[in-house]
Amino acid sequence: MAEKGTGKDAEQFVHKDYHDPPPSPLIDASEFGRWSFYRAIIAEFVATLLFLYITVATVIGTSRSTSAEAPCGGVGILGIAWAFGGMIFVLVYCTAGISGGHINPAVTFGLFLARKVTLPRAVLYMIAQCLGAICGCGLVKAWQSSLYNRYGGGANSVASGYSKGTGLGAEIIGTFVLVYTVFSATDPKRNARDSHVPVLAPLPIGFAVFMVHLATIPITGTGINPARSFGAAVIFNAEKSWDDHWIFWVGPFIGAALAAAYHQYVLRAGPFKALGSFRSQAHV
Repeated sequence: MAEKGTGKDAEQFVHKDYHDPPPSPLIDASEFGRWSFYRAIIAEFVATLLFLYITVATVIGTSRSTSAEAPCGGVGILGIAWAFGGMIFVLVYCTAGISGGHINPAVTFGLFLARKVTLPRAVLYMIAQCLGAICGCGLVKAWQSSLYNRYGGGANSVASGYSKGTGLGAEIIGTFVLVYTVFSATDPKRNARDSHVPVLAPLPIGFAVFMVHLATIPITGTGINPARSFGAAVIFNAEKSWDDHWIFWVGPFIGAALAAAYHQYVLRAGPFKALGSFRSQAHV
């Protein structure tokens, strides 16, 4: 049997030992005095604006190209799914080092429940994301107003033939897949073990968005992002999209909460580790 390394090898092994980072406080007043805090909020706003502009423009263009007026086929559901997943990959890669690359209130909510971000940061991120989504959809409408109104403005609603319960379930499961992937891809324990993981983290997150869109576009148009649904609903402003709008907040938030609980309490066994630590200290 090979012996454990000594000297430099042993020292290197100790340095690679992993310790869970401390949870974020509920409120950290010192954040308000740092420029990095406001820079992160601006990054979330701009990223969500770009996300909605590109993706909604893709939806509108695809709807036009498959209509009777221009029957050229278009990119279809596969292309729309790639647009959403690809933009998340690009924007998470660009903003991860600044704001964490949330670009989604459900992701922010899940990370808040896991105590990865403070309450003020979570609330301001969500506001910035919703404002960015409104502006992104507004740009699409400003530059192609007639097409935007004719082809639904990328607004989410439950498709005919499906019940609201089915739509809600699709949003819950779809968001669970996304937020679970976010937790797994950004797990600090994995980052400590595999140095390449932080660089690759945007790839599985974007791919999760792509896969979920393939499954749920026919049901709800795929929300899994309350800011995306809210921005499109505000600018398109149709009765149907507002009637179903609650689904695109309740579903993603439930899915995010379930993913956070599963990762933190089942996979990482946070409470059990804390209990074990308490018992070991009691025996000292």
